[in-house]
Order: sequence, then structure tokens, then C-alpha cells
Amino acid sequence: MVDPRHFRTVLGSYPTGVSVITSVSDSGERWGLAVGTFTAISLDPPLAGFMPDKRSTSWKQIEKTGAFCVNILAAAQLDMCRRFAARGGDKFDGVSHGHSPGGLPLLDDVLAWVECGIEKVIELGDHVLVVGAVRALERVSDGTPLLFHGGSYHTLNSLD
Repeated sequence: MVDPRHFRTVLGSYPTGVSVITSVSDSGERWGLAVGTFTAISLDPPLAGFMPDKRSTSWKQIEKTGAFCVNILAAAQLDMCRRFAARGGDKFDGVSHGHSPGGLPLLDDVLAWVECGIEKVIELGDHVLVVGAVRALERVSDGTPLLFHGGSYHTLNSLD
């Protein structure tokens, strides 16, 4: 049996980028959650994915919409990450954002964004793997990403 704390400590040796997944219902209700698990899956066809906790109420609402937008956070967006990692409340209250081509919430000042339709959801342990078919994407800035490593947030330092 693998001890959960040890598992988290060992896997915490690998840094991850931080993203906010957003969506909107047909009635206009906006949903969002912070993740450190966004990844490219396939070039042909273009697929991307993330792995939310299956108990997440935000994820359950996003799943109902059938689509999501990945907002890849810049190093200066730690407050945005914390806002969307919190449980409950209107996470968009006071948050400046536009819309992706498909009308999904697109947070201001992100490094890049990827809009996807939900292709498949696979339950895996205490999380789900959400596979998205990429519909549109754009790199917005050449800035540095917000990273999570060893249980805390970091920024990227150049090795040049």
C-alpha cells in the first residue's frame, strides 16, 4: 500500500503549470476551477485534457456545459489561481474577462488559452480525466507561467 502523503511528496518533485478551467451554462452562469493537471494529449486529432477531483462541484457544472476553456496563468496571477481554487461563491465577481470564440469566459492577462469541446470523461480513482477536442487556441503573451512545485507556487527562472 502506498502512503498518500508519501505519494504526494514524491510526485510533488515534478513541477506543473497552473491553469483555470472556465465554462458558461446556457443560462449564463459562469463556472471555473484551478488545476495543475492540464496537458496536451494528441496532435492529430488535436486533444488536450485535465484531471479535476471527481467531487468538485465546479467540475460537475462545467461537465454539463459540454465545453471548457483552459486559461494558462502567468506568474503574476497567483491571486487568480487562489480565487478559482476556493470552494463556493461567485469566483468571477470582480474578475475582468472576455470570451473565447465559442463564448466561454477567457480571463484577462493569461499566457495562452485553449477552447475545447468535451470529448470523453474517464473516471480514474478520486479524479476524472477530461479529454477535450481543441476548437480554438491562442498564445497571448511571452511571459512566464505560474508553476506549482513541492507544495507551493513558483515562477520560472531562466537558466541562460
